[in-house]
Amino acid sequence: MNFKIDNLQYCKWDRSVFEINREAGLDAVHVTIVYHEDFDELQQRILEWKTHFKNNDDLIFLGKDFRDIEKANKNNKTAIFFGFQNCSPIEDDINLIEKVHEQGCRFMQLTYNNQSLLASGCYEKVDSGVTNFGKEAIKEMNRVGIVIDMSHSGEKSTLDAIELSQKPIAITHSNPNFWHKAKRNKSDDLLKTLSQSGGMLGFSLYPHHLKDNSNCKLDNFCEMVARTAEIMDIKNLGIGSDLCLNQPDEIVEWMRNGTWTKKKVYGEGTLNNVGFPDQPSWFKDARGFKNIESGLKKIGFNLDEINGILGNNWYNFYKGIN
Repeated sequence: MNFKIDNLQYCKWDRSVFEINREAGLDAVHVTIVYHEDFDELQQRILEWKTHFKNNDDLIFLGKDFRDIEKANKNNKTAIFFGFQNCSPIEDDINLIEKVHEQGCRFMQLTYNNQSLLASGCYEKVDSGVTNFGKEAIKEMNRVGIVIDMSHSGEKSTLDAIELSQKPIAITHSNPNFWHKAKRNKSDDLLKTLSQSGGMLGFSLYPHHLKDNSNCKLDNFCEMVARTAEIMDIKNLGIGSDLCLNQPDEIVEWMRNGTWTKKKVYGEGTLNNVGFPDQPSWFKDARGFKNIESGLKKIGFNLDEINGILGNNWYNFYKGIN
């Protein structure tokens, strides 16, 4: 059985997006439900998702583990896995880690760009690594079954997390920086260590993470995948598109600034370009998976390798961490 999985989307969720994901054949999507929200604000996001599940039960349901990916594939639906792009919902209370897991959280970033109570972000000048609280949080996340996500973290913090975690971690949406020098993209040494530990990299389709941004060519993207497969085991590669379909431009300010500053601080783009960039023509939405499939075949990957990158590798990761 082959699966298609997009392991990161942050869209303005409505039926049209769920329909697109079904048309793309996605069996599972890891969705960002919070960025900077605290625990109480998380409860509102969960209520919103309960409404989505009720109104679109012919298309989606809440996923808890790998068995739900199998269930989605069998029933022509998409399993939705909750994730946090910051540790804000657990505040400074380690007991909330178990609570958010009970509410469906399966991925949590230790930090989003900045220093958090758990680790340093990729935009901090000094990356001091995983903190004392972070070490305890990693143990608890391992225990309850929440994946440590280091997509927006600094290099030392990410290497610390790999070393400290008893289970493989994930970088759900990022690219190698040998290909494009974005602060968010990852070094060869880090990617090698990630692969050796059994961790996963999800290739991002967000233009700021791509060479030539919105003008990135499919062939060039697939060349990046091929070169990354020389650094990492191909079984540790997948897709985490970071799609932000239908989001209004002001959401970028929320993503970048949250509640930690009164100034406008943009981590990616410029003050003259603070909205969402256009997606590459070959990946306007998840239906672009078919274009990636064609591009990977053209560059020389075999069918098993392609199916792995498009979903089977993520499925095996979910299965391995259960």
